[in-house]
Amino acid sequence: MLEDAETVTQSEKPLVVETVAFAEIAGRLKDFPAYAASDLNSWRGVETVELIRLDAGATLHWPGDFPLRYAVVLEGKLRADRPEPDGSKTTVGYALAGEGFGETPILHGKRSFTFQIVAAQPSVVLRFSEEQFWGLMACCPAVRQVITRDMTERMQAYQVEALHREKLVTLGTLAAGLMHELHNPGSAAKRSAALLRENLQTLQEIGLRMSDKPKTMEQLECMKGLLQHTMKSCRMAAMGSVEQADAEEAMSEWLSHAGVQNAYSIGPALVGMGFDIEELACARAYFDPESFSDALNWLGALVSSMSQVCAIEESIGRVSELVMAVKKYAYDEKTPSKEIDVHDSLQSTLTILGHKLRIKQIKVEKNFGATPATIATRGSALSQVWTNLIDNAADASPANGQIEITTWTEPEWLAVQISDHGEGIAEDVRPHIFEAFFTTKPQGSGTGLGLEIVHRIVTQKFGGKIDVESQPGDTRFIVRLPRKTG
Repeated sequence: MLEDAETVTQSEKPLVVETVAFAEIAGRLKDFPAYAASDLNSWRGVETVELIRLDAGATLHWPGDFPLRYAVVLEGKLRADRPEPDGSKTTVGYALAGEGFGETPILHGKRSFTFQIVAAQPSVVLRFSEEQFWGLMACCPAVRQVITRDMTERMQAYQVEALHREKLVTLGTLAAGLMHELHNPGSAAKRSAALLRENLQTLQEIGLRMSDKPKTMEQLECMKGLLQHTMKSCRMAAMGSVEQADAEEAMSEWLSHAGVQNAYSIGPALVGMGFDIEELACARAYFDPESFSDALNWLGALVSSMSQVCAIEESIGRVSELVMAVKKYAYDEKTPSKEIDVHDSLQSTLTILGHKLRIKQIKVEKNFGATPATIATRGSALSQVWTNLIDNAADASPANGQIEITTWTEPEWLAVQISDHGEGIAEDVRPHIFEAFFTTKPQGSGTGLGLEIVHRIVTQKFGGKIDVESQPGDTRFIVRLPRKTG
């Protein structure tokens, strides 16, 4: 006999909750195998339970609802959905007629429901309070066995689903990080290819003009030596900012006084390739002023072309390193220990990001004080650390700003500090900057992966540590790498 009933609006579709005498409904439970062997009459002290009727689409429980309840489906089919952070829902399971649900949060001591329970079709549910559930567990061994089996199966299924989900999240993070890292070297290679095309046109024009004048043996020998220097290597010793600026200024002024066109654009390129004034003296001695200008512009275009080829090689090498990093991540490969020159790694990164720095007219002050500047490690991807930190510093810096890169050695560490003079990192934001997908940049401008990648590489691949100090106008990221690692 039904004692009373009420209509409850838990969702867009209402559900009807009735309080019924347990003695009158127990027979329906006995129709199901899980309860057929149990003596429900021994369940003392339970006089009434809730009988609930749901239309398809009606919600029985929402995440966060309390108190907890245990329910048995008498008719129909119910579905458990997990709400996701992006607003979507993931179905984690179903309960059919004769099956119970709700035991897992009770047995695990939870305070509220985790999932949304929705009627997949018109359904009838018998619902017990938490106190009644414990009484059912105590009185009926057969029911207790079914409930514990259901909980075990659900936990196993949930763990399998959680593991699969974690793998997908990891794969998504890895893929997003890979795309993030491929962007810079890909863009740099494209820019270098465009500059190389311009240099080739310049070389052709000057070469045709110079071919009209016969060359002496001294001129040919001088140009041969300069050509051999240009072609011998992409790797030149990195200089500090003051040393490099002084060398570039001296070279440009010497070329200008000698009547060389484009002296102040050729000078830095020649210094960057390792040329000094003494090495160019033969050309000034053996060529007349007009021919000397053509010869140096030809050499400058050749040096620039070589630099662009080196940049393309560096960019493609970075792409290959990233692909290998993914392979090593997937197969957990061991790499032999090797030495890495941190100054060279920093210089290569500045080359890759040179175009971006030039667009904002950002000056880079290098204070390379670490001696020695090499670390012995099995780790890789160090250039990814500098790429992200310098790229972020460039984004934070105002136009015509300055970035400082400082290195020094400590007893066990080689330290690298990258500083900018932007607005700084707010104190409430600082604890979250190394979290994946956290970003303060406008939507579409940042992935929130850069600093997470930096932290993971420094701490996990190199066994190092990274600290950040920030106030308005002065932000410093300090990376410490062990000078010797296993």
